[in-house]
Amino acid sequence: MTEEQSAPARPRRLVLASQSPARLALLRQAGLAPEVVISGVDEDAVTAPTPGELARVLAEHKAAAVAARAEAADALVVGCDSVLELDGRALGKPADAEDATARWKSMRGRSGVLQTGHCVIDTRDGRQVSATASTTVRFGEPSDAEIAAYVESGEPLFVAGAFTLDGRSAPFIDGIDGDPGNVIGLSLPLLRRLLADLDVAITDLWT
Repeated sequence: MTEEQSAPARPRRLVLASQSPARLALLRQAGLAPEVVISGVDEDAVTAPTPGELARVLAEHKAAAVAARAEAADALVVGCDSVLELDGRALGKPADAEDATARWKSMRGRSGVLQTGHCVIDTRDGRQVSATASTTVRFGEPSDAEIAAYVESGEPLFVAGAFTLDGRSAPFIDGIDGDPGNVIGLSLPLLRRLLADLDVAITDLWT
């Protein structure tokens, strides 16, 4: 047997169509080694009837934009986007500190649904699958002073819904119902199922 014949097959290239460091960290912790290619999609130009559908359509747009590029050839492209559904509205990243403060004052003591759209495109054959994962988030009741300190940290300006489960806002979240990874930005169980729909086992992508 030659050295070429005995060498293990290389895992498929995985490309993450997102600049989110939290999504990248989740994939790496799961044994994957994605390359990052930012989609450049104008999120404000995309609309959908419901927050869940909006998250999915945004994920599809991001994955498609990256899959069309030469650097994504022969790769599996993963696109994701998250919004917080509150009172039937889709809340993405706050516009500014004032918006983040108002968000937190309206969220405290209540529950919302974090919707994360996932899309996987196999650029070998163009097949595409997508779905949305939903996780209920129960917010605590931080004081006005705590909210002001959190907003001043700058963190809520860069995350959907103005909060994250793996950062400074974690003490202000009383609990969740569903997949915690989904709240951070990517549902690994859903990703596994989507990959399986494309005849790819997530274990074959381990590095």
